[in-house]
Amino acid sequence: MTWSNDGKYIAYTCKKLSGKEYAVSTNSDIYLYNTQDASTKNLTEGMPGYDKYPAFSPDGKYMSWQSMETPGYESDKDRLFIIELATGTKTYLTENFDQNAANCVWGSDSKTIYFISSHQAKHQIYSIHIDNKEIVQHTHGVQDYTAIALSGNICIANKMSMSMATEIFSLDLSNGNEKQISFVNKNIYDKVKMGKSVERWIKTTDNKQMLVWVILPPDFDSTKQYPALLYCQGGPQSDISQFWSYRWNFQIMAANEYVIIAPNRHGVPSFGQEWNRQISGDYGGQNMKDYLVATDELAKEPWIDQNRMGAVGASYGGFSVYWLAGNHNKRFKAFISHCGMFNLESQYAETEEVFFTNFDLGGPYWDKKNAIAQKSYATSPHKFVQNWDTPIMVISGENDFRIPYTESLQAFNTAQLLGIPSKLLIFPTESHFVLKPQNSILWQREFFSWLDRWLKPSKEID
Repeated sequence: MTWSNDGKYIAYTCKKLSGKEYAVSTNSDIYLYNTQDASTKNLTEGMPGYDKYPAFSPDGKYMSWQSMETPGYESDKDRLFIIELATGTKTYLTENFDQNAANCVWGSDSKTIYFISSHQAKHQIYSIHIDNKEIVQHTHGVQDYTAIALSGNICIANKMSMSMATEIFSLDLSNGNEKQISFVNKNIYDKVKMGKSVERWIKTTDNKQMLVWVILPPDFDSTKQYPALLYCQGGPQSDISQFWSYRWNFQIMAANEYVIIAPNRHGVPSFGQEWNRQISGDYGGQNMKDYLVATDELAKEPWIDQNRMGAVGASYGGFSVYWLAGNHNKRFKAFISHCGMFNLESQYAETEEVFFTNFDLGGPYWDKKNAIAQKSYATSPHKFVQNWDTPIMVISGENDFRIPYTESLQAFNTAQLLGIPSKLLIFPTESHFVLKPQNSILWQREFFSWLDRWLKPSKEID
């Protein structure tokens, strides 16, 4: 929701649906409310996907917003649109830009829009001119910008990386000079060592190039051998960028002397829309081959002990762990799955986001004539449990309505019945994420306790 500068209009996003239609649709619209006569107008009528984040130009002539084209596809390209309010004329600004546009902010000239976009797993600041659609990239380097605000030529931005939690920076758009403003964690950084994140490009089985982040322990010694963790990203359409996570924190993992292998497999953004969309309808396909290729390629390094490798992940990453558990051919010695999809048929009927399963899985499991759907359900992890032979820890929150904790119960009970060493950690008050500080500490303790038990067998475990 946002006000126009003259106070006459309010623009807001709303999905005016209810019941089943709300669950199966992503069709939200931008509405314009006139405070003078109390009238409301739908500005995006006929646009069937997500429409969100309206913003008025300083002169009040235009409104920008982010729009997705495909109904039901929550990870479609975030397109940047503007509408001329006097005429209702819409313009698709980023039509020739094969990346998302997010966090959009108008420049003071009402002719330039600044936005954040991810390219090759780095989130940078761009701008576009609304007349000629010329796009300029203002930042480069290995980092993620996550929010921006403007004052003339000065951009105030939040920035993070795998070795730095969010801090505030100023960027002079006229010359590119950047200055750090906040130093919230300096006293901590001065006392700890950070592991190095290395950018590797690996050829996939379909002859594409895949970016894989390799995070090394702080005191990395190439003459030693380290246990390694394959990190499986959730989403599934979420890139492994230079994010700083308080749960899946690569620096904490590296500080515990693990090498982290983090592939930007097929099905993540920032590598073009074709790469991003490939995963929909192919959950157990090319992206799983990507994980195995990345694992095998890094296992060739003399400093990785290929006999001490594990795989971890949450959400779609948890699904990936379950799938790998039945298809890894002895590559891994330990697994951790957090809130993962185990049985795609039960997941379809349980989730709060039916639009998601309809699009990404292709439709309901009972539609036997739907080839895409049947392909998806045929690759459900529960159909490969006869091959399970590796210790696995399962984690979930009872308030998770996206991937209900019953998926985790199914997986844990299966492991128990198969006689596989397994552990279940349920958080009664957590949702799809672990947000309470004390629960987060417990999560970290259990995470490393389990991995150390199976990947560092000589270490004494409490």
